[in-house]
Amino acid sequence: MSGIGSGTAVSPDLRSRVRAIAEPVALTFGRLGLTPDHLTMIGFGIAILAGIAAAVQAWPLAGILVIGGGAFDTLDGVLARATGRVSRLGAFMDSVFDRWGESAVYIGIIWGLAQAGFLDGVAVAAAAMGAAFMVSYTRAKSEGLGFTGGTGMATVGLAPREVRIVILTLGLVFAYGPIYEVPPAGAACAGVCDFPQGGSLGLALGLIAVLATITTIQRILHVRKQAAQAPEERG
Repeated sequence: MSGIGSGTAVSPDLRSRVRAIAEPVALTFGRLGLTPDHLTMIGFGIAILAGIAAAVQAWPLAGILVIGGGAFDTLDGVLARATGRVSRLGAFMDSVFDRWGESAVYIGIIWGLAQAGFLDGVAVAAAAMGAAFMVSYTRAKSEGLGFTGGTGMATVGLAPREVRIVILTLGLVFAYGPIYEVPPAGAACAGVCDFPQGGSLGLALGLIAVLATITTIQRILHVRKQAAQAPEERG
């Protein structure tokens, strides 16, 4: 595993450019009287709606809502920095509601796939959710123990939150119709029911599961490297 680096698809320079683009939008919300906490809660509400849309198998709508919620996840931090409202409480609330909203989306997807009878998809979605949460946990735990302070850990790994949001959005938007059609008893399959409709969602979930697992390993190795440079007792 030592050959796995800590590279990421989202470089600090790219993050800075995205924040520069987002700042005028964030400040517009600020002029309307919205605070960073308001934007955090709006993003959380959108994530809940995305989960509901996924649960009723409105896959493209769920995808649009996921990317919309992700945008507010960026805007709240941008507004906080632009208006001098950065605080530990705000960072805590942002992180907690991000994870809460993410769980709502995955639960909705799992529910929708289960209702469709696509049990293989349920398993892949559960694996994607678990892997995604491990990425967040390794960051929170490492920073809580004093490794990679600030936002440094966010730059470690192939699939941070932004990458996972894009992959999931594409998988949902390009899913269509019932996610899995079972032919009537005795009906000929004609080759089409060998492949579930909306296969893009299954592919996206599988990709998230794999990339998030790799990202977790990258972050573990990153922390181990830091610990080796400054040995200390285990807690």
